[in-house]
Amino acid sequence: MDLKEQIHTDKLPNHLAIIMDGNGRWAKQQGFLRVIGHEKGTKSVREVVEASAEIGIKHLTLYAFSTENWNRPKIEVQTLMKLLVKSLKKEIKTLQDNDIKLNAIGCLNDLPKKAKEELEEVIEKTKNNSRMILTLALSYGSREELINMVKKISDKVKNNIISSDSIDESIINKHLYTQNLPDVDLLIRTSGEQRISNFLLWQIAYAELYFTSILWPDFKKHDLYTALIDYQNRERRFGKTSEQLS
Repeated sequence: MDLKEQIHTDKLPNHLAIIMDGNGRWAKQQGFLRVIGHEKGTKSVREVVEASAEIGIKHLTLYAFSTENWNRPKIEVQTLMKLLVKSLKKEIKTLQDNDIKLNAIGCLNDLPKKAKEELEEVIEKTKNNSRMILTLALSYGSREELINMVKKISDKVKNNIISSDSIDESIINKHLYTQNLPDVDLLIRTSGEQRISNFLLWQIAYAELYFTSILWPDFKKHDLYTALIDYQNRERRFGKTSEQLS
């Protein structure tokens, strides 16, 4: 029995999030420039996106570029933005063929004009697709997201639009970038690092965490299947006891 056949489609994570880490280290190990690692990583993106849609995952969120990534060398940032535009143009067919809707979260106004326009165009072209929602976290930082949420809710309280007593989890969710997405069930991080790195801090409150030493350019569909099997073998209690779940 191959790995895919071991996966129970009725126990899939509704929302899978991935921190795609290790492109630069992969390139260094191969003796290449970092940009080659990022280009190689786009092939893993395509394979994982297609495999996720095929197996039945409804929401996939990829950490593509963090707010902290703007601090990288200017030439690398420029290259990453050009690669984003190139990838969006190239992958529109993949999204359409697989009935995948593209979404994006983060401070999107910080993106270069060309990258933002290309992103908006692909989002518009795929808006009616329904098999899976692929969300790209771009210029994204969870703390910044939470700060923006607090400001928005504070303004509404100040202007008597809502009362402070009415603030609950649903109100908070409605003021996050991810307002139309469910909580994350499984978070995967590649490259051996075991950090969250300011990614979806609120949304992963009860997510299962899966860390692998595989560098992102080497992460393929069978590695995704391995992570899903591991996830399905865990007991998710959400604060309850095992006895309460049985």
